[in-house]
Amino acid sequence: MASKVSIGGHPLHPILIPFPIGLLVFSLIADLIYLWQGNLIWESYIAFYTLLGGIIGMAVAAIPGFIDWLTLTDPKIVPVANWHARVNIITLLIFVASFYLRTTSGATWIAGLPMAPIVLSIIGVIGLGIAGWLGGELVFRHGVAVRAQAETAPEKPEAQRHIRAA
Repeated sequence: MASKVSIGGHPLHPILIPFPIGLLVFSLIADLIYLWQGNLIWESYIAFYTLLGGIIGMAVAAIPGFIDWLTLTDPKIVPVANWHARVNIITLLIFVASFYLRTTSGATWIAGLPMAPIVLSIIGVIGLGIAGWLGGELVFRHGVAVRAQAETAPEKPEAQRHIRAA
């Protein structure tokens, strides 16, 4: 089943997802570096802005994913796609909560729990892994967003091309 949202035959959703995944995972890495070194730049700037970029990227990648989800009809594929969507939405909300708790307004809610945003980011990265696994199920097991290739005759090996009949 080919994707309805593609550029030059390449589905857009898989093109977009590496950016938010990388940013969100790196945001957690920056948080861990902050915990290890104690340098506020890792938490206040690097983790904060990579988290924001990852949230925006995740929302952008969701648009073609949602359009592709609307076109699914196979009863074996729809439940997996529904779980993929649910886990992604929950994961996005977890990252949004982590981001909000890092802002001045959100920090007042958790004055006694300074680790809460980092814990949410850990849970969010776990959610990304689960959502990615479900996305892999859709693509590699069920062929979602994969255009069927036309059957071609197998080529003869190079060694057999130059053999002449006697």
